[in-house]
Amino acid sequence: MTVCALAVAMCANVQAQEKGLKDAYKDYFSVGVAVNMGNLRNQKHVDIVLNNYNSITAENDFKPQSVQPSEGQWNFRNADAIADFCREHGIKLRGHCLAWHNQVGHWMFQGANGGQATKEELYARMKTHITTVMQRYSDIIYCWDVVNEAVTDDANATDPLRPSQWKSIAGGDEFIRKAFQFAREADPNALLFYNDYNAAVPAKRDKIYNMVKEMKAAGVPIDGIGMQGHFNVYDPSLEDIEAAIVKYSEIVDHIQFTELDIRLNREMGGGLNMNRQGEELTEEKQKMFDDKYTGFFEVLRRHADVIDVVTFWNVTDADSWVGVSNYPLLFDKNSEAKSTYYKVRDFTPTKEEEKAAKLSVKKAANEAADAKAALAQKNFKK
Repeated sequence: MTVCALAVAMCANVQAQEKGLKDAYKDYFSVGVAVNMGNLRNQKHVDIVLNNYNSITAENDFKPQSVQPSEGQWNFRNADAIADFCREHGIKLRGHCLAWHNQVGHWMFQGANGGQATKEELYARMKTHITTVMQRYSDIIYCWDVVNEAVTDDANATDPLRPSQWKSIAGGDEFIRKAFQFAREADPNALLFYNDYNAAVPAKRDKIYNMVKEMKAAGVPIDGIGMQGHFNVYDPSLEDIEAAIVKYSEIVDHIQFTELDIRLNREMGGGLNMNRQGEELTEEKQKMFDDKYTGFFEVLRRHADVIDVVTFWNVTDADSWVGVSNYPLLFDKNSEAKSTYYKVRDFTPTKEEEKAAKLSVKKAANEAADAKAALAQKNFKK
């Protein structure tokens, strides 16, 4: 090989190494990641983020407890830092989340007399919180998980909602309707999502589907469904995941996988046993891990016309909430890409996937044109 040819080959190799997930999937959907302040202080993590992702979610720093730990006492330090990182690097930011039964200050549910808050008190606080947070970041956050994990896991329950103080004070699902109403008023341009785990499990899928369908029919401004994607190598099946995408696409135009990781054990969704023993990464488990990740992305590519983004929950195994011993992500504890990463990145699309990609590009172009027309109309009215 001549020196010139060798130089060309070396250059091609560097370019191949620099290609990230966002580049591999640019014709299909955005690829995102959840970050915390520790990630932004770790240069290896920052390099992974900048090379691979074009959407970011704050892991915890936008949650109600984080930004408003006490009524009227706001703490935007970390949220501002993550937003500024996205602004500096031209990365879209997902908002997570506005109303949740977890990580929310007890003050939200306490009445002025020390007892339980009235419905009116709850809604006034909810509106203040939603409006303040959404308007502060309206220039950078393109969508919000407005309500998080409100549906029960009980397959036999006749009431689709999980028990919560939100539900108790509201007397039902009205708090969900109000949250979306306040969110639309706060930022008419943001996409608004209902977000939940185990959203591909048939019993819970149907509860989510029925709730969102009924609410949208009643005028509740729900734009999309967030499927968290805390999977394991066993469940849910790829068939159930695909069936859920197809079903949800009947009622919403936007589906996002918002919190992707794949565990080696059988835990799934929001459940996490902190006392469990570490997993052994056997050859069999490695193959199951590879097959689940590659199969999952094949499903996503087939439905690129309705999938906006898939977001990995954490940057590396070392900072994953499900534990380093579960090996849940595409980057290991040393911030090195796993062999699975290359299998996910360097795919060969089928004809069906190529067709879906073209539909996805066309959809994005139409949405951009609609947004431009809406902005022109808004400016004209001014």
